[in-house]
Amino acid sequence: MSLFPAVFLDRDGTINEEVGYLNHISRLKILPGVPQAIKKLKEAGFKVFIVTNQSGPARGYFPESLVEEIHREIQRRLQREGAQIDDFFVCLHHPNENCACRKPKTGLVEKALSQYPIDLQKSYVIGDRLLDIELALNVGIKGILVLTGYGMGEAQYLLPQKAYKPYYIAKDLLSAVDFILRDSGIKKP
Repeated sequence: MSLFPAVFLDRDGTINEEVGYLNHISRLKILPGVPQAIKKLKEAGFKVFIVTNQSGPARGYFPESLVEEIHREIQRRLQREGAQIDDFFVCLHHPNENCACRKPKTGLVEKALSQYPIDLQKSYVIGDRLLDIELALNVGIKGILVLTGYGMGEAQYLLPQKAYKPYYIAKDLLSAVDFILRDSGIKKP
């Protein structure tokens, strides 16, 4: 069986606008360049997954069905642009539950590994939070911080206090994907 490189994408602030708790479908806005970025990854042979913490239902803010509805709408909008997510992996637990799947723990990536033939050595995590970079480090793959969503503040105010650094910092998802294609030798600079 062939193994595929994968990109594990955070959701809020990375592929769609960060609005705090995305508690209504009308608040969903895909960030500029996201469909093109995902399309480039798919054309280069990457599996593309969303790995996201969504504690809103556990906090009683909205039903779990809204998370599923938002994911269907994200997929619909991406497909309209010729892009597609391979799968969505979601932690619905409250942070106090201390589950194994809440990022930066590795449960969501482990679930993806149990369902798909993934080459971790050629894979990446992209997100707008340092917890996404911690997830990448915990899994043993490269983590890219994007400056959309919370990224700019995390890079400026929190990152200098950390002992670790992202593998790369990109202005947005499209820039991160262009870097991945160069870094993996798929696209020459």
